[in-house]
Amino acid sequence: MALEVSDDSQWVFLYKLAFADGNSLEFPIRIDKASNSFIPNTPAPPPAWAQLDYQQCSNCPLHKSDVPICPVAANLVPLMELCGAISSYQTVHMQAVTPERTISGETTAQRVLSSILGLIIATSPCPHTEYLKPMARFHLPLASDDETIYRVSSMYLLAQYFLYKSGKPYSLELDNLSNIYRNLQVVNRALASRLKAAISDDAAVNGIILLDLLGQSVSWSIEDGLEHMRYLFDHYGVV
Repeated sequence: MALEVSDDSQWVFLYKLAFADGNSLEFPIRIDKASNSFIPNTPAPPPAWAQLDYQQCSNCPLHKSDVPICPVAANLVPLMELCGAISSYQTVHMQAVTPERTISGETTAQRVLSSILGLIIATSPCPHTEYLKPMARFHLPLASDDETIYRVSSMYLLAQYFLYKSGKPYSLELDNLSNIYRNLQVVNRALASRLKAAISDDAAVNGIILLDLLGQSVSWSIEDGLEHMRYLFDHYGVV
């Protein structure tokens, strides 16, 4: 496959996976620059598991009469067709070519798929996931828990700064960020149930479970006031 490159209209994140048995695959993720949204390549008609009312999230505000297909599930169809038979603990050498740099490492299939799933979900037109779009623009493959917590908190507080500059209500408290992540956890668990009908092995489902565990870690850190990161800001006089 020819190397995918970003252009004036889109960002391209190219994941290259090489397995121990010699097999390899590539999965490009295209993001529209203007809307910061995933550019879908979903075959028609979509599979039954992508219907909105199949394992629909309990907190979903959408209605089948208006939106018959789950916007997140629809965007995951090509990934499931490509990776649905991959088992969780297969060793994978990953190379992720982003618009700014190339990141590589050896890890498990479920962790790589969790990274890919996170980017697709964050850039899908779901009312609960679109809060993550700013962070998706600066996608960090295989991010650690602390990296994600730092990026999520920084993203949210920067949003509050822009609200303040626009003369709109804002808050430096993180209560609403906690609410966002509680809703995301509901979405992740419903998606895991959906994907069980789409795949023959477990890497993608476990990838969603890893995202859910990461979401719980973010929520716990917020509830703790991000105290484990306070020491990093000594020179700002916060201690």
